[in-house]
Amino acid sequence: MSTPASIPAPEAPAEVSSIGRVFGAIFNPGPTFESIVRRPNWLLPIILGCLIFMTVVAAFTYRGGWPSFFEKQDADNSRVQQMSPEARQSMLEKQEKIAPMFGYVEGAVLPFVSVLVVAGVLLGVFTLTGSVKVNFKTSLAIAAYAGLPWVIQGLLGVLVIFLKDPASVDLQNLVASNPGAFLAGDAPKWLAALLTSIDVFAIWNIALIGVGFSAINPKKLSFGKAFATVLVIWIFYVAVKVGVIALLT
Repeated sequence: MSTPASIPAPEAPAEVSSIGRVFGAIFNPGPTFESIVRRPNWLLPIILGCLIFMTVVAAFTYRGGWPSFFEKQDADNSRVQQMSPEARQSMLEKQEKIAPMFGYVEGAVLPFVSVLVVAGVLLGVFTLTGSVKVNFKTSLAIAAYAGLPWVIQGLLGVLVIFLKDPASVDLQNLVASNPGAFLAGDAPKWLAALLTSIDVFAIWNIALIGVGFSAINPKKLSFGKAFATVLVIWIFYVAVKVGVIALLT
């Protein structure tokens, strides 16, 4: 009497290295985020974010962009305009000296803090809505790798700094990837904040977060639902930011 042939167990999917995940999140996000969800890690993309941020600061400093940056900032400040020319020049020299140091500190801290906050908000929203069961480590890993489009924006920003006249570089909107880049200089600040937020890299970031959370349990949470959830969070954040700026200006 013949015995039934045993069915071989399916092979476990091959895991992707951290470097492979960096490229995979950009070029092949579906399988990459499935790997991230199975074995979450988060350090490398955040380190890359810090390095790119500090590279932008270093490039801008090397190209001598700070004088024109602060001249534009101070031109809109009525208190600065009431100062004597000597006092304004003294303040400008201090700003130029301190700005790079603050930039490097911000570059070392801001990417970490941003990813922690985003991961915490996403964890809370997806847990409260009952969409998927997720822990903080997984949420942190998804947020970290989904933020890689901002690294690409930073790389493009460094290129812009070296190709353009430093006096014409807008450090707060280096890459013309949003409608705010085409606003006149005297446009209302709340409108600039709104249009600057509608950014190609922001939408890409939101889409990758959607891919990541849908990879946790695709049968329960589709990409469309995950994307819509993150989009609502982003719209709420932009609305609050624009509202605060409108009230203060």
